[in-house]
Amino acid sequence: MSGAHTGARDNELGDFLRAQRARITPEAAGLRSVGSRRVTGLRREEVAVLAGVSSDYYARLEQGRERAPSPQLMEAVARALQLGADAREHAFRLARLAPTTRATEEQLSPHLRQLLNSFSKAAAYVVNPAFRVIAANEIAAGLIAPAHHDGKVLEYLFLDPTAPTYFVHWDDVAHASVSGIRLSAGFSPPHPEVAALVRRLYVRSPAFAAMWDAHEVAGLTTVHMHIRHPAVGDLELSYQTFDVRESPGLQLTVASAAPGSPSEDALALLGAMEATERVGNGFPIVGPSSHVTGTQEST
Repeated sequence: MSGAHTGARDNELGDFLRAQRARITPEAAGLRSVGSRRVTGLRREEVAVLAGVSSDYYARLEQGRERAPSPQLMEAVARALQLGADAREHAFRLARLAPTTRATEEQLSPHLRQLLNSFSKAAAYVVNPAFRVIAANEIAAGLIAPAHHDGKVLEYLFLDPTAPTYFVHWDDVAHASVSGIRLSAGFSPPHPEVAALVRRLYVRSPAFAAMWDAHEVAGLTTVHMHIRHPAVGDLELSYQTFDVRESPGLQLTVASAAPGSPSEDALALLGAMEATERVGNGFPIVGPSSHVTGTQEST
């Protein structure tokens, strides 16, 4: 279990670079593969050649003995390892070459509350860097009521035996979530919940540990999910996630269904049920029947 799990940040950059190097075959990198190979993916020397640096320098970078790479060097390594936009940003943060601070303020502005309430046909909710729901509209509250106790999305996903039933394609959702939380974990100073969450899940969930050690990094953008809800049945939903610029570190997720579809009708039913029954999840619910200021109000 590396430093990322314990809260120490000894050689996260090296761990990340090694994981990315293992993903690329010589052929994919435009190199000839001659003879048998004892490593998965590229050798260090091959990455060095592709990046235009000495083998010794790249070895020191991976081993954590080089702590101050230049932006130009990291750009060359990112190209050699064929890093996508999210992975490149993550690597630069680990090398302390990119803005790393995210605010931990979790008070929602009146404008954001109004925005949540404006989604009359979609589930909308806000999560903090640890993917804990901190506010939701009534449709979202009804959608996640059976699943995310106290709004703790990842703990439900990996520790609750009902999760693979609720998320029909559980494996895809789990991989995307771990990639997203690893991106959050790269920010400094870290959000107080993130490191503790990662340690807890790493110890208690072998599936999480395996996905975490894969060092996949990707921000959550648009994904399709098939939800099997115990109250309304199956829903086919499109999830879109946006950064909340006025509160860095927070993300707004909107789950919508195709217009006129049974899933759209099911979302409307969930919102109506939540408005009248108030199942309660331990986070504020924003809606016409709930004028909250910080905690959920009973009706």
